[in-house]
This record gives sequence, C-alpha cells and structure tokens, in this order.
Amino acid sequence: MTTLGAAIIGCGAIAPLHAKAIASMEGTQLLAAADSDADQANAFGEQYGCGVVRDYRELLGRTDIDIVHLCTPHYLHAQMAIDFLNAGKHVLTEKPLAIDVPSARRMLEAADHSKGQLGIVYQNRYNEPSIQIRQTIDHGTLGSLLCMKGVVTWNRSEHYYTESGWRGKWATEGGGVLINQTIHTLDLLQWFGGEISSVSGSVSTDVLEGIIEVEDSAHACITFSNKVRGLFYGTNAYSVNSPVELELVFEYGTLLQRRDCLYLWKDGREELLCEPGTAATGGKSYWGTGHQRLIHDFYDHIREGREFWLNGREGIKALEIIAGIYSSSGNQRVPASANGLRSN
Repeated sequence: MTTLGAAIIGCGAIAPLHAKAIASMEGTQLLAAADSDADQANAFGEQYGCGVVRDYRELLGRTDIDIVHLCTPHYLHAQMAIDFLNAGKHVLTEKPLAIDVPSARRMLEAADHSKGQLGIVYQNRYNEPSIQIRQTIDHGTLGSLLCMKGVVTWNRSEHYYTESGWRGKWATEGGGVLINQTIHTLDLLQWFGGEISSVSGSVSTDVLEGIIEVEDSAHACITFSNKVRGLFYGTNAYSVNSPVELELVFEYGTLLQRRDCLYLWKDGREELLCEPGTAATGGKSYWGTGHQRLIHDFYDHIREGREFWLNGREGIKALEIIAGIYSSSGNQRVPASANGLRSN
C-alpha cells in the first residue's frame, strides 16, 4: 500500500481530531504541521511526531505531502486552499469553505484546474441520525417531505471572542453565529431539502453588542424548489450549549432529532430509532462524532481515485444560504447577486 503523506495547517483546538484520525489509518502518515505561533506548532509537532514550519508555503513544494488539512481561521482558508490546489495537493478544509461566496468560487475554480481534490468538513452528515433522515427521504418511506425546522441555541461568551483576535469580525470570521456555529445545521437542511429557490431572514446582536461586529442570533425561512419550507433559528445568546434540534414532517410521520437521538412520531406513538455514538472524540461534545468517519472517507476516495462527495460545490451551498440571510436582513455586505439565491 502506497503511503499518503499528510500535513495539518493550523494547530488549534480542532487540529488534534484531524491528527488522531490520520494516525488511525493504515498507509497514512502525518509528516508536517504549520502554525504562525512557534510554541503552538512545536508543541503539536512533539505530541504527534511530525515536523513543523511557521509558514505553510514551505510545504507547497514537498512531493511527499499528498493531502493537506486546513484547520486555520476562516479568512485564511481560501488563499491557502488555492495555493495547495495549484501545487497539486488534495485539500480538506474545516468549515466554512471561505468567508464569502466570491472567495469560495475562486477555490472551486482552482479545484477544477488541479489534480488535487477539495473537500469540506461537514461532519454532521456522517452522524447516524443524519444518515437515517437522508435515507428516509431518498427511499420515500414516510412519503413526501412537507416541511422542516432546525434550532440551535448555544452560548459563546465575551472571552471566546476576545481571546482569539479573529472571531467576531467581518474581515476575519466572515460573520457570526451563522457562519461559525450554525453552518452545520444549515448544511443539513439544504442536504435534506435539495435545491433552494429563495431565502429570507434576519440577524441581530442580542447579547454581544459592542463586543462583536457580527450577529449572535439569526432566523430564516428557506423555500426549496420542491415547495418544502424550512425554518431555522440559531443563537449564541443562550446560557448553555443545548443539543441541536431538527424536525422533519412527512406525509406519514415526523422525524425528530433531540439530544442527538432520532425519534419517529407516527400514529400517535413515538419510537426511538437511534442513539448517539459513545466513542470519545477528544473534542467538544457539540462537534459530534463524525470527524473521523469523514476523514477516513476522504482518504478512501483519494486512494481509490474517486471524487469525494463533500466537495467544494457541496461546501458552498450553506455559504450561499448565509449570504442570502445577510442580504435579506438588510446587511448589504453580501449582495443577493453574489450568491445566486433569491432573497425575499
């Protein structure tokens, strides 16, 4: 088996999940890590047994590195991905794809001209409830999907923003709760609903006004081409991180995700369909357990020469929804014409 060489760019909180996933595979080796913070890079390299550099560009010409994981702040994703794709590397980036739709489209263009692939980490698609919901839609077991909703009520403190230097700012985070915390739920809604015809919504800063430039709360109505309506609410203004709630109403029953369990409500009875996995991730509870499965799947696709299904074109869809919400809310930073979605 040919060994695939890997590098991780950004040695912050999410990087260990990527390092552990790489270490758990045969025929794969983490060769390098990059971070502008020398102490953080050195500590990471020592812990995971890889070389370290401070400037990611030192890795562009490395012929032993096949796959690069981007675990950096949002505003760095686009240029880093483009540089590595232009160098012929495969790139797997944490969400969001970029801080805005035009930057993401530049990434897609680079991927189209590269021998490398561009993948995005939407790990919640690999959670068992998400898989069962999608199978129910695909097989039509409960009839047609009629409507759905997603609710995210989390907490982010002032310290969360002030300690980072890049969070809470339009130029570096690209937005607030929408692009950072709730993008996974928006991705699931569009994955379940399909092609989108219009988006309307609003954003506000309810608790963190004066601390962040961006929103801490948002709501939206998403209309799909199949006439399904999706409602969404997300906030960082709650006092705890509550589990994400999803509800999908079908002709012959309703699927509900609560506390990472999936239930079927049908004929006046509620049935538990699946419970969350118990495997420890080593990360935060609300990250879920899908990271390792997604990373393994990405490597399997690369090794077998198949196109990874969670590619840039999938990754940009949630970003387009977010742009539509900002536009319809009166935030002119992202015009509706930039995202291809009609805002009501």
